[in-house]
Amino acid sequence: MSDEHYYEGQSPVIRLRVWALGQMVWGAFMAGIGLAVVGVILLAIWGISMLLPEQSKQGPSPYGALEIAQPTSAIV
Repeated sequence: MSDEHYYEGQSPVIRLRVWALGQMVWGAFMAGIGLAVVGVILLAIWGISMLLPEQSKQGPSPYGALEIAQPTSAIV
């Protein structure tokens, strides 16, 4: 085996580039984990909604109280 260290012969620019690439790969990995967690949560919500009875999905709109009814007046 050689007594030289791996980074001994490399320039600081190369080491900085390797470090930056490593940071970007690690960030992409963490973002992928976050995306997978969000996907699993959405899949679980969808799965639970498939277990609910059909009558629970056919109720009136909960936003009916928020709708503002405009009075209809005849403009003469």
